[in-house]
Amino acid sequence: MSAEEPQDEIEDDEDLRYFVRIGQTDLDGTKSVERSLIEMNGIGRRTARIIADKADVDRQATFGRLEDDEIDAVVDVVDEYAEEVPDWLTNRQRDFFSGETSHKVGNDLNMKRRHDINRMKMISSYKGVRHNRGQKVRGQRTKSTGRTEGTIGVNVEELREEAAEEEAAAEGDDE
Repeated sequence: MSAEEPQDEIEDDEDLRYFVRIGQTDLDGTKSVERSLIEMNGIGRRTARIIADKADVDRQATFGRLEDDEIDAVVDVVDEYAEEVPDWLTNRQRDFFSGETSHKVGNDLNMKRRHDINRMKMISSYKGVRHNRGQKVRGQRTKSTGRTEGTIGVNVEELREEAAEEEAAAEGDDE
């Protein structure tokens, strides 16, 4: 029996896709549908769960073992996600230029984010100035964190060495 089990595993691996392509992103086919979708920029846990439910796919199923029509259903739901969910579940609400609500994923999200940051820099908004300087943008504490210089805090070892040298010098003077 043990000789047959590895053959079954080999047969199972033949119909397994190791990479599933959605848009311009390769997703891991050995993981579950939900876990694979999370790897894509713009899709988190909640969004992955909603996409799997809307595509009528078991979210715990291995993504690479799904049929072609099931994978196509997942791709269609990812592409049309903004139309199928409320506006508050999307990541681009009331876009600055178009005024439309959309949901960007993958490289489109990265490109839009860079475009928004460049626009803030060009108009010299507060956030744009902070981005230009390389400082924290969202109101975080900067007194003790986010320092770019090499020295941090007090070098205790040097202070101890200096104190020891002073004590040795003082003892030498006393004698």
